[in-house]
Amino acid sequence: MAHKAAAFKAIRQTVKLTARNRSRRRAVKELTRTSLAAIKQKEQTALAQVLAACKAIDKAVQKGTLHANTGARKKSRLMKQLNALAQK
Repeated sequence: MAHKAAAFKAIRQTVKLTARNRSRRRAVKELTRTSLAAIKQKEQTALAQVLAACKAIDKAVQKGTLHANTGARKKSRLMKQLNALAQK
């Protein structure tokens, strides 16, 4: 257990930041999953859902929740599948 006030504050901050990061990662994961499902179903809304997922990924990268390369990789894989759907 922490003994100093600064250590207690650090624990409080860690709890808050962990909750925020978990929420952002969860949002990215859910939007990615829905956009992949839309691509597989060949829905008309697939483009909008992929763009929403890309926006969430960019926001997570900007806030420091995801590493920049991780965000780029996730967006690239989404767009690759979307473009494959457009080719057909």
